[in-house]
Amino acid sequence: MSGLNLDEFATLIERPDPGTRREAEERRERLAPRPGAFGRLDELGEWLAAAQGGVPVKPVERPKAILFAGDHGVASLGVSAGPAEGAYALVRAALDGESAPAVLARTSGVELRIVDMALDCDPELLPAEVTRHRVRRGSGRIDIEDALTPEEAEAAFRAGMAIADEEADSGTDLVVLGDLSVGGTTAAGALIGALCGTDASVVTGRGGAGIDDLAWMRKCAAIRDALRRARPVLGDQLRLLATTGGADLTAITGFLLQSAVRRTPVILDGVVSAACALVAQRVAFRAPDWWLAGQSSGDPAQAKALDRIALNPLLDHGVTLGEGTGALLALPLVRAAASLAAELPERS
Repeated sequence: MSGLNLDEFATLIERPDPGTRREAEERRERLAPRPGAFGRLDELGEWLAAAQGGVPVKPVERPKAILFAGDHGVASLGVSAGPAEGAYALVRAALDGESAPAVLARTSGVELRIVDMALDCDPELLPAEVTRHRVRRGSGRIDIEDALTPEEAEAAFRAGMAIADEEADSGTDLVVLGDLSVGGTTAAGALIGALCGTDASVVTGRGGAGIDDLAWMRKCAAIRDALRRARPVLGDQLRLLATTGGADLTAITGFLLQSAVRRTPVILDGVVSAACALVAQRVAFRAPDWWLAGQSSGDPAQAKALDRIALNPLLDHGVTLGEGTGALLALPLVRAAASLAAELPERS
């Protein structure tokens, strides 16, 4: 299908250093208060030490929030609370600092980067830095046609890889990952349903903004039809993304895999990033060791995917919005774990 050889990721990706993790565990035994007193924060500190390759763990000083944006043709069926072609408004609000992820990023002192992969709008409406990786205007309607051509899928995957390299080279030490899309949760449900071998109803959620029962039934029918198209290509992950994913989901998958190659830890957000993580796990089974699940969004497909990947969400506050908000809310917890592991003195 392409010049990409995804099998190489299985060789290139190594687990965070287990020896360093053991050193971090041993150091934690010598700290006050007693081991286990911080619950999952102890585990997070040890995970970060292994990812960084050193003890004591270093504070998280240069995190970056990255949101991949795109419109999905399936949104024209009325499967989302937002209007079809509505992702531009989400991006505009984030760029203007008026959206939830923009507020949370600003509050945490985190730079926010937005990557347009397939917005259905005139590219001149947005800064060139946002649109430079766009591969098409809107992804195809996955219930009746492929989301992408083979060439577009490769371009989107390579764009995700390139962004991971840019962040690693610039010194980003932790990525907060999210998406800005309309119809993206439908594509994510189709990917997760296909890879988990489940019926459409099991992986059909109500989206970030919530949909009524009629919209849920339309979404379920769209995922059902997309699943029929996805099952014949399950053995080829890039072709699967081209068939029932989209440019934004394909780029996120490439980003996750290359971030693992570059040893950059990532906090996942909702069902879209969980779907991409599940695809990436099929490519390289060690890759999930570099990721954290920020929060439980309440989406049944997200729960299904995270269970398969064996990731336990850090938070469960009933936040369903998406747009990177769950991962951003989890970031202070990760930073606190790093600070405690780094700064608490050892017992004499």
